[in-house]
Amino acid sequence: MQRPVELDGGLVVRELARGDGAALAEAYLRNREHLAPWEPSRTATFFTAEWQESEVEAALQRLEAGSALPLVIVDGDEIVGRVNLSDIVRGVFLNANLGYWVDVRYTGRGLATTAVGVAVHAARGLGLHRVQAGTLVHNRASQVVLERNGFERFGLARRYLRIAGEWQDHVLFERLLED
Repeated sequence: MQRPVELDGGLVVRELARGDGAALAEAYLRNREHLAPWEPSRTATFFTAEWQESEVEAALQRLEAGSALPLVIVDGDEIVGRVNLSDIVRGVFLNANLGYWVDVRYTGRGLATTAVGVAVHAARGLGLHRVQAGTLVHNRASQVVLERNGFERFGLARRYLRIAGEWQDHVLFERLLED
């Protein structure tokens, strides 16, 4: 996905870019409490512009290598969410993992559903066959986002990721892109 995708209300989904570190740090700091139950425990350093800019550089290296598609959702100059295709595998698998979050001020408006749709469309453009995602068992809102985008539940991964300081079970979803 090279070109930004315009959404309703002037929002845009675009590739992550050099220089986004400060805006990402602001977005993560602004959403620290909102995201804490759904993400790994974070150190204070994570919320700095320097740390985020180093993460931007690493993500852009993965983009250039073809192993990731890091996207941001922006409202003007402000980052209000992320949607990422990561761990892209070619060959006989043609698969990517999907992750996303939306600023607390934008939840409940369908923004995550729309942004995930943009990522699914981009995955098709990358020639992928399948996209998978995992949600915490109790994260029904995220499960609805996936279901609205044609993802189907295919399993349960016990103690899958260390989220909020604890190994937690995740419901696994997949979307076959030819369907």
